[in-house]
Amino acid sequence: MKKILFAGPALLLSLAAFLASEQDLIKIEASVNPLRVGRGEEGKVVLKINVKEGITINSQPSFIIEFGPSEDLIFPKNFFTATDLNIEVLEENGKERLNLIKPVEIRFTVNPRAKRGVHVLEGRIKYFACSLKGGWCLKSSVKFSARTLIVWKGS
Repeated sequence: MKKILFAGPALLLSLAAFLASEQDLIKIEASVNPLRVGRGEEGKVVLKINVKEGITINSQPSFIIEFGPSEDLIFPKNFFTATDLNIEVLEENGKERLNLIKPVEIRFTVNPRAKRGVHVLEGRIKYFACSLKGGWCLKSSVKFSARTLIVWKGS
């Protein structure tokens, strides 16, 4: 009975450590280019995705980039897959993984009636990560945000 009581807290601590480290699997640096964009003009969101060493991001089941609702910044779709974004798929040891070395760029258009000022674009990336050394895989997501300044056209 004592062994079971000691195993329970140890298991919980291991699970807590794993979940805490899950937050560090990928980090997103999000920006908008150009920083100042006029009504009716195009811009792009640039996502630099930094993957923790020893972790791979698989192309399947799905790698999805979603954007929060926005009336001022118009995207062609609500979400984008790795295929939509032409992210290269590499094969290593018979397993596929995404090549996320290059920044991911997604174009948008500013609504002609958008409010002037600073706008915060929010989104998240859903991904499936694996550790070859650890022998585990995990489906998770990470949020990101970026700021842009909408100006009158020509200013």
